[in-house]
Amino acid sequence: MASATREFAFTRQDFDRVRRLIYQVAGISLSDCKQDLVYGRLARRLRALGEHSFDRYLSAIEEGDNAELEIFVNALTTNLTAFFREPHHFPTLAEHAARHLRTGTPYRVWSSACSTGEEAYSIAITLTEVLDDHPGEVRLLASDLDTQVLDTARKGIYPVERVKGIDPVRLRRFFQRGVGRNAGLARVRTERACPIRFEQINLLEARWPIDMPLDVIFCRNVMIYFDRSTQRKLLQRFLPLLKPDGLLICGHSESLMHSADLFRNLGHTVYAPLRPNGGQSV
Repeated sequence: MASATREFAFTRQDFDRVRRLIYQVAGISLSDCKQDLVYGRLARRLRALGEHSFDRYLSAIEEGDNAELEIFVNALTTNLTAFFREPHHFPTLAEHAARHLRTGTPYRVWSSACSTGEEAYSIAITLTEVLDDHPGEVRLLASDLDTQVLDTARKGIYPVERVKGIDPVRLRRFFQRGVGRNAGLARVRTERACPIRFEQINLLEARWPIDMPLDVIFCRNVMIYFDRSTQRKLLQRFLPLLKPDGLLICGHSESLMHSADLFRNLGHTVYAPLRPNGGQSV
């Protein structure tokens, strides 16, 4: 039964249809406790459309309204991020990059769920600082399923509150505070950091536009939304993309214990790929 306080009727059957759709399209598993969150996010969309029925709204998506499907996915995607979040990962990245740039080959990094761009710019800043002492070529791809957050990422403009925790030296070098009508905003000085290619990529798609092999994959705080089977499939696809001495960097809430045959835990949710014969890569 729908709550009497709700603007729109939202039945258990409606919720189950939402769960099925988001799992099929994005691999996200919604638990029962997410029902109110789902209602809140989709009710805003129904209101914007002037629609009053979840049944009609979901039927339109199921019948092939791809434009609305994209908005539906965007609405249900969780986008919690920050500059230099989980800061212990970035010295690890810097040390790994410095060591490998000496080989003279391009150093490739993929931020596979970059959200509004803070992670990608944190990577770019870290690698730019490494390039100061170890010249070389860096290629950085940042992707997300949500097209709206990618628009924010490409602009690289954030409320100043988002950058307050950044080291002052980095802040002066890589950010510009807005003035006048832009007061209260900070822009990433993209011209001072290594370039980022932003792409929309669904991690469940059969093909990814990835330049291989990769040195590092960031996949932080993404797999917690997938069930165990989907996590396993994703890790199996990551494995051949990485160089033998590459790194997979995950979020603090994620464990790869169920895939210990694919990746070895180096500590602090940093993982190394295992060779096909079961040997260790690094």
